Amino acid sequence: MSKILIRGAKVLGGKPQDVLIDGQTIAEVGSGLSAEGAEVVEAEGKVLLPGLVDLHTHLREPGREDSETVLTGTRAAASGGYTSVFAMANTFPVADTAGVVEQVWRLGQEHGYCDVQPIGAVTVGLEGRKLAELGAMHESAAGVTVFSDDGKCVHDAVIMRRALEYVKAFGGVVAQHAQEPRLTEGAEMNEGVVSAELGLGGWPAVAEESIIARDVLLADHVGSRVHICHLSTAGSVEIVRWAKSRGIAVTAEVTPHHLLLTDELVRTYNPVYKVNPPLRTERDVMALREALADGTIDIVATDHAPHPHEDKDCEWAAAAMGMVGLETALSVVQETMVDTGLLDWAGVADRMSFKPAQIGQATGHGRPVSAGEPANLTLVDTAYRGLVEPAGFASRSRNTPYEGRELPGRVTHTWLRGKATLVDGKLT
Repeated sequence: MSKILIRGAKVLGGKPQDVLIDGQTIAEVGSGLSAEGAEVVEAEGKVLLPGLVDLHTHLREPGREDSETVLTGTRAAASGGYTSVFAMANTFPVADTAGVVEQVWRLGQEHGYCDVQPIGAVTVGLEGRKLAELGAMHESAAGVTVFSDDGKCVHDAVIMRRALEYVKAFGGVVAQHAQEPRLTEGAEMNEGVVSAELGLGGWPAVAEESIIARDVLLADHVGSRVHICHLSTAGSVEIVRWAKSRGIAVTAEVTPHHLLLTDELVRTYNPVYKVNPPLRTERDVMALREALADGTIDIVATDHAPHPHEDKDCEWAAAAMGMVGLETALSVVQETMVDTGLLDWAGVADRMSFKPAQIGQATGHGRPVSAGEPANLTLVDTAYRGLVEPAGFASRSRNTPYEGRELPGRVTHTWLRGKATLVDGKLT
């Protein structure tokens, strides 16, 4: 088993330390370490974080391999500093049976760029009418603990209640895509001043907020856990904050793009900015940043949503919703949260590794950078600034809203259980 000595890294942004990896494990953390025959990585000035964990990724396989595969998606994840990703269920066929989730899980095992934990569908075919095989998916080799119909809302309150009650038996969590379908019929962007001026169908904030309010009350009623996917409005923040003050078992995520971009960008009619939930207002963006900083929003999740060129390079109304995000997430968080003073790097580790691993029960991930822990690590050059060039992405798709934009920070190394998946910014 190989030894790797990471020399002079700022662990979680703190004082410089050396970290010795021996095989799959962190052997020692301290100053002036040495190890005969170890590969040395000079990390002076760089920040060492635990491997990032993404609770919300779309890998598209099986069924939409023209957008992404488990291989290309996990290569993109490694490039972005991730060692574990949770793959959403809206594949073809839908991941609503033990057989499909095991297929996705095994593909992740075979490729080896990061661990892939499938998310199981809440309802059969994502149709919202009948519960999927939740227990069978949990008992499968994939060991599913998170269930979501993401892309669609579990809009039927009775079905949502049953799902929340069912997952209690094995400590699972239902992750809700909060979107009241009747309130968003024909919606193309955030409902507000910009939508009125452009004459585009508006997507009201209440369509998200009403579902969140209902579901935190349901979770409280049955004593279960609910997780809110891609929270995007200031009103949603207030509902989650109230629920937490009542002791309700709710967690929430925000995407990098909702921390940075606003609906003003839709004035360009560039479909790269078309996403679900839509880009909101500057007021919403500021509320989301504050909520992530104070812990009301628990984690950052990418909602990495790859699409082939033809699904985005078309008129706005016909374009697919979604953005790729695995390879730019940490840079956006640095710009919006760290460089603004809202979070330090220990806070980033909490929101992008520790807590998502805890919510999703990702064994071996989101662990402290200390002796005896699995060597799942990410090294970041925080002083770097550069233009986003999607042509160099590892993802199969290029639908990024940041093309040509200067962002800070660059992941230089990623280790999965002591094995380098990224070295000097290049995939191994």
